[in-house]
Amino acid sequence: MSAPKQEDRKGSGEWRDMFWNPRTHELLGRTATSWGLILLFYLVFYLFLAGMFTLTMYIMLLTLDDYKPTWQDRLETPGVMIRPKGNQLEISFSVADTESWDGLVQNLNNFLAPYNDSYQVQTNDNCPPDQYFIQEDSGEVRNNPKRSCQFNRTMLEECSGIADRFYGYSRGQPCVLIKLNRVIGMLPGKDGQSPYVTCGAKREDSDKIGELAYYPPNGTFNLMYYPYYGKRAQVNYTQPLVAVKFLNASANMDINVECKLTSNTLAAGSERDKFAGRVSFKLRINK
Repeated sequence: MSAPKQEDRKGSGEWRDMFWNPRTHELLGRTATSWGLILLFYLVFYLFLAGMFTLTMYIMLLTLDDYKPTWQDRLETPGVMIRPKGNQLEISFSVADTESWDGLVQNLNNFLAPYNDSYQVQTNDNCPPDQYFIQEDSGEVRNNPKRSCQFNRTMLEECSGIADRFYGYSRGQPCVLIKLNRVIGMLPGKDGQSPYVTCGAKREDSDKIGELAYYPPNGTFNLMYYPYYGKRAQVNYTQPLVAVKFLNASANMDINVECKLTSNTLAAGSERDKFAGRVSFKLRINK
């Protein structure tokens, strides 16, 4: 019985010596000097990596412009969006049920608040139409903040929410607002011809959509609102809008509507995004 006990003590002693050897003062087989050199190596190594990362980020940040993207990979044609926002680009309501369209009206009210004439007069300029509002920098001197042109809410006429505070939804003649996504430096027309929007029903619903009215007239995005210089450079920029009013669309039916942007400088659609320059949505008016 004594021999196995001695072997157990010897084995446990070897394990203790492997962790800490009091004779050689080694921890896990290394002296304090050896451990110190290893820790010093990794400290210097990781400080070097951190320094390289910091230097790389600093050099990269030096190439960036606070007001304009250094590299701009964008579609040739901007995206198109609508207001009010419905569920999955679907606007459905019942004329008799005010609760079904009250949220749509509130959405339009909130969206159009910055377009109030009183606010636009205070913050933006009355620009000459049908020409670009170019505001170049003078060499290294920034021409910031850049001014913006007024887009007054009254320009939307029957869809402004002023003459008809329900935007036609209470009468089954809804207004839908169309806007283009902002693209810095985009010039969407030439020879004084502004881009414009046209809406229509898809082939199977062509007899349901009825007559349409556009505000401003002809559904144009006037050239004076371009180019856009970016959020920081052009703080008070107001996106131009086009309102489409459905005057006698068929009731109790789904109508698939598509609105397209037409321009003499922008491509019609894009290979990268088939929805560039257009937006499709479903309209249903229940009576």
